Amino acid sequence: MPESYEAKEIQVLEGKEAVRKRPAMYIGDISTRGLHHLVYEAVDNAIDEALAGVCTVISVTVHKDGSVTVEDNGRGIPVEPHPRFPEMSALTVVMTKLHAGGKFDKRAYKVSGGLHGVGISVVNALSSQLRVEVSRNNKVYMQRFERGEPVSKLEVVGESSHTGTKVQFLPDSEIFQETAFKMEILAARLRELAFLNKGIAITLEDERIGKRLEFHYEGGIVSFVKYLNENKTIIHPIVSFEKVKEDFELSLAFQYNDDFNEAVFSFVNMIHTTEGGTHLSGFKAAMTRALNQYAEKLKMDLKVSSDDILEGMAAILAVRVREPQFEGQTKTKLGNSEVKGMVDSMVYEFVSSYLEETPAVGRVIMNKVLTAARSREAAKKARDLARRKGALNHGSLPGKLADCQEEDPSLCELYLVEGDSAGGSAKQGRNREFQAILPLRGKILNVEKSRIDKIFSSGEIVNIITALGTGIGEEFDSSKIRYHKIVIMTDADIDGAHITTLLLTFFYRYMKEIIDKGYLYIAQPPLYRVRKKNHVFYAYDDAKLELLLSKIGRDKITLQRYKGLGEMNPAQLWQTTMNPEHRTLLQVTVEDAVEADKIFTILMGDAVEPRREFIQEHAKEVVDLDI
Repeated sequence: MPESYEAKEIQVLEGKEAVRKRPAMYIGDISTRGLHHLVYEAVDNAIDEALAGVCTVISVTVHKDGSVTVEDNGRGIPVEPHPRFPEMSALTVVMTKLHAGGKFDKRAYKVSGGLHGVGISVVNALSSQLRVEVSRNNKVYMQRFERGEPVSKLEVVGESSHTGTKVQFLPDSEIFQETAFKMEILAARLRELAFLNKGIAITLEDERIGKRLEFHYEGGIVSFVKYLNENKTIIHPIVSFEKVKEDFELSLAFQYNDDFNEAVFSFVNMIHTTEGGTHLSGFKAAMTRALNQYAEKLKMDLKVSSDDILEGMAAILAVRVREPQFEGQTKTKLGNSEVKGMVDSMVYEFVSSYLEETPAVGRVIMNKVLTAARSREAAKKARDLARRKGALNHGSLPGKLADCQEEDPSLCELYLVEGDSAGGSAKQGRNREFQAILPLRGKILNVEKSRIDKIFSSGEIVNIITALGTGIGEEFDSSKIRYHKIVIMTDADIDGAHITTLLLTFFYRYMKEIIDKGYLYIAQPPLYRVRKKNHVFYAYDDAKLELLLSKIGRDKITLQRYKGLGEMNPAQLWQTTMNPEHRTLLQVTVEDAVEADKIFTILMGDAVEPRREFIQEHAKEVVDLDI
């Protein structure tokens, strides 16, 4: 008999109960991404004050106890009784009620980032402790909460000659899998906000490590583009403009460099739309149309595509929309259909006029784009040639690939292994049912310095593309991937690190969606093998070795430091690095696309001085160095 299903079985979750029951619906997930989203929600409230023209300074502090304070010099959240809930202050309503706030009344905020109105109340519900101070009416008001519930009344705790809001919260360890904030992730978001809000000063202080950063850019998005092209060779001055039409605002800045990779970032109401949307589609369409029209005028015989106009472009597109429609609370893609046409017409009108009025820059841009178009044609011919030779045929897998028996991609793993020797050990030691092995010979092509047409002359890269089954360039389709775990497995030495970096550069530049989907990993083989009597232990770094030796003692041991994967026999390689029950895999993620782009340019680009400075700055962080 089925269990009873009556009206009493229907649960109604309201407010904080709904948030705590399904936190991922509001902040994306309960791991690193969701944890940092709490800070973004609190900062967004301060940014909304900046958009309203009443906030100039925002400070974020990570405390030693793991809590975070976000403070601004805005107007301060209202503290008077709320008309609908007269027994509660407006502050208490904002902190405890979902869909409560000033974002819905356009008299308070013309445009806003925190449009769902659940931001700070969600932060409150997911924090074990939260304290809010409001400076307003020449007084300082304070109220404390625990897991979304008030544990004190709103009270006056002092006097103040300024206005603003200060929120300190401690993420609830009962909710989050990860509760340690990462300074680099917070810095990435705050840097973006400082660029997008010309003149605003944002500080980030981490009391745990005694580090303080300040972000303040008077040039706005022009400074942003300059930052993107910092280590690249630019070919013309930055092009920028701003346009306001009723409730819609558009800001654009772009500049080409002599590189082959794009660095185009789009924002809506200060929110980084990582998946783009209608505003980005309108920008691409306008640029393509304007440049093709200009090419016709110059009697150039080649038609350019949207991919061509992006090659070597650094650009920031920022729009402010009164009623934006995002896909979900995490706001990664804009869906307003009318925005595409507005961006298209504004950008087309400006770029067409700019090309006419600045012919010297226009010809430089046109030559760059036409070179990209010709490269695309060359890449198509190279791809067709490779396909005719069988190299890119899905049914013709690389001869060096030892494939697995499983056909469900979600269960399959592909190991990209440095060297034939290690590849041989991996083939013998693997679980043939779900683990495939592709040995790589030597260092692959540095794609940072190569156009896509050159990729098809690199046998190792072609083997990777073919093994994955996704295609590349215009034909790339992540849904055709044959493995949901792609594991880079190289030696723990300088050459191995270089090969790993080359592979990461390839995936980031040409298959970034694989990283975004969480399919790319780096194997963590042990550095040490310790034998004592009849027992064998493995240590993956110096710290773990010291911990191990402190437990088993340092006398009568045999210590071996592995210089390469080839030194391990198949059984050892399986047990330490490939066995899902014992191995350690490092998942590759891109939390900050702007910084990732810069670091790949520094490490793999042509400019030597930035690379030298990077090495000097981070030399002290090196744990293992082969000499």
